[in-house]
Amino acid sequence: MSRLRPKTGISRIKAHMLSDTANDYPPVSIALNSNESAYGPSQYAIQAARASVANIQRYLENPTALLAPAIAQQHGLRQQQIAIGNGSDDLLARLARIYLESGTEMVRSCNGYLKTPNYAYANNADVISADDDNFTPSVDAILQCITQRTRMVYLANPENPAGTYLGGDEIRRLHQALADNILLVLDCAYEEYVDADDYESGLVLAGEADNVVTTRTFSKIYGLAGARVGWMYGSGEIIDLVARIGLTFPVASSSVAAALAALDDQAHLQRVFETNCRLRDSFSAAMQKLGLKVYPSQTNFVLLEFPDESRSAAGCAQYLRHRGISVRRFASAAYHDCVRVSIGFEADMKATENAVASFLLK
Repeated sequence: MSRLRPKTGISRIKAHMLSDTANDYPPVSIALNSNESAYGPSQYAIQAARASVANIQRYLENPTALLAPAIAQQHGLRQQQIAIGNGSDDLLARLARIYLESGTEMVRSCNGYLKTPNYAYANNADVISADDDNFTPSVDAILQCITQRTRMVYLANPENPAGTYLGGDEIRRLHQALADNILLVLDCAYEEYVDADDYESGLVLAGEADNVVTTRTFSKIYGLAGARVGWMYGSGEIIDLVARIGLTFPVASSSVAAALAALDDQAHLQRVFETNCRLRDSFSAAMQKLGLKVYPSQTNFVLLEFPDESRSAAGCAQYLRHRGISVRRFASAAYHDCVRVSIGFEADMKATENAVASFLLK
């Protein structure tokens, strides 16, 4: 037996998504499982990525120097307070490495982004999961979980996999109650899809407070999931620490080229936003008419709850998969009766609507 011993927290890391295991499924023809943008990136982004291949033999030594000014200009930010990473997951993992260790705690909403605890476990820290309100984070419950050991409060806003969110006033109430030595992490991967009037961009508070950071990504509405480009905004001190422990060459040259071009094509982003809102609302309404509980979403996905065990979430996911439609289920017991469906093309959503109806009525 090997004498090598990993950190004790590593054994606590578990898979948070359920995957297809059967061998008799047909190929996936409609992929609605990973919250990717069915509409893909701007054509300018594709062209830029292709052109960058001419220099693929070279490392891209400083992606931040290229991307941070463009991001700052687009959002009215200070470029020296922006960090670039290999997707926002990379940046979240770096924050955990900086601030969490044995004897410290991360507080999060109990049914929020299900991968979050793994960041803490990888650093031998503990995770305290606050009760929520019907899959919506509860500020009061989070604050009740704060102790002298708390070093980080993590909140996805909007949340995944439920699609719920907290308005700006609630986020500010949470932050105001936190001690200065607690970092509030706002993971806003789906922010560009939000149309709620009371939502406040995480960038605002992160630009005002030294103990708040927000992460964003090019993987969702920009359609660059395969490029793996994320970014973070926060105080100069935190950004410096995040940069110190990053990889030497953290982002591929083609990915940065695509992201830069994508930022310039705001018309594409607006088209995707408007189409997503329309299809999200129409699909939600159709699922409600079928008798399913639909959690109001501010993202590019919808969480469906199946109240009848004889027509279960697991049964529906399997039924859809046998028809070439892939949706997402989760390992958490809280989501046992749920299926998450990403928003795809209009024809894809209609096909999925018809398949769910067929499953429920069979």
